[in-house]
Amino acid sequence: MPWQELSVMEQREEFVRLALLPGANVSELCRRFGISRDTGHRTLKRYAAQGHAGLSDRSRRPHGSPSRTAASTEAEILRIRCEHNNAWGARKIARVMEREGFADVPALSTITEVLRRHGKLEERAARHRGPFIRFEREAPNELWQMDFKGHFALSRGRCHPLTAIDDHSRFALVLDACADEQEKTVRERLTAGFRRYGMPFSMLTDNGPPWGSPAGWRHTTLSVWLMRLGIDVHHGRPFHPQTQGKDERFHRTIDEEVLNGNSFADHAVCQVAFDRFRHSYNYERPHDALALETPASRYRPSVRSFPETLTEIAYWPGDIVRKVDSDGFISFKNQPFRIGQPFRKQPVALRAVDRDGCFDVFFCANKIGAVDLTKRKTRGFVDIAKAMTTTPQVQQKKQVEISSKRTKP
Repeated sequence: MPWQELSVMEQREEFVRLALLPGANVSELCRRFGISRDTGHRTLKRYAAQGHAGLSDRSRRPHGSPSRTAASTEAEILRIRCEHNNAWGARKIARVMEREGFADVPALSTITEVLRRHGKLEERAARHRGPFIRFEREAPNELWQMDFKGHFALSRGRCHPLTAIDDHSRFALVLDACADEQEKTVRERLTAGFRRYGMPFSMLTDNGPPWGSPAGWRHTTLSVWLMRLGIDVHHGRPFHPQTQGKDERFHRTIDEEVLNGNSFADHAVCQVAFDRFRHSYNYERPHDALALETPASRYRPSVRSFPETLTEIAYWPGDIVRKVDSDGFISFKNQPFRIGQPFRKQPVALRAVDRDGCFDVFFCANKIGAVDLTKRKTRGFVDIAKAMTTTPQVQQKKQVEISSKRTKP
């Protein structure tokens, strides 16, 4: 029977004093104080061993916890979590412990509880509603996604991280700390990636520089260079970053596992951190979308080696070949047609189609637009229209002005 709520210590003291009197009846005292005989004798035993301190409340915690996670297991869980900037959850930690041959990998709920008990978990709002719907290419190097991550401050200057990942395997091919977002910088970093991993068959980028022109032109010097290498260039829908969802998710992982809580002095120091993370991401980090396998387990280098010297562009027999002048125009049927300055000094081919007076325009294997002699202008996917900045009426007026200037003697 329990002690009464009021003045428990005083009741215990009074009980002990009365019980220690000569000739005291302990059983009767227990009945009068409303406690069991076991409780009474246990109280007297503790008082005899510890004095007044033995009357205080004692912890109800059991002496042993056979189901508690072993200290060595908790240490391993916390080590893996700490090594990755406290960003990995239970699934990734369990997969790494299994891969490293840990004898008894705890359940996911146990790992989560260990992290929570040590203050390693933050409550996060739900980010998604319903299951993911994932799309991916069937083989490595069919498509690379490429973009600049949002820039951030260094102790000296700003860093513009350039990233490229393989759509099929999520393998991180490029992660460079760049000082700017210029075309020359991207070409240099891409060339290094092509030399190591080979070239993809196609690349997906957004519409901003240097992939697209801020004026709205479809092609840039960089995209022309990629097409010259035999790489198809695709652009995501404007203002729809989810088109490059895999690369955007990679950027969030960089935030969580590299940048969160860290600062870097300069680009060289930042690049060291990027290189360390890229190796871990490719070869160690389990990926949820890959059934907790690593990107490296699914990636293979491309069979398309980077050509150090470009071969001459060859077109089909019967094609009408014209060289783009320094202003971005070609002359065909005594009429000027604008192809775009990114193609200057490059040969393009005009290929007749079924409609009279209509020709498709090709650069290498890529159709870049069409010529309609009946309308005295190019149409389709050529850099004649600033689709995002002007109306069709303004576009047509500007083209007429340009054409009239080109035809003047």
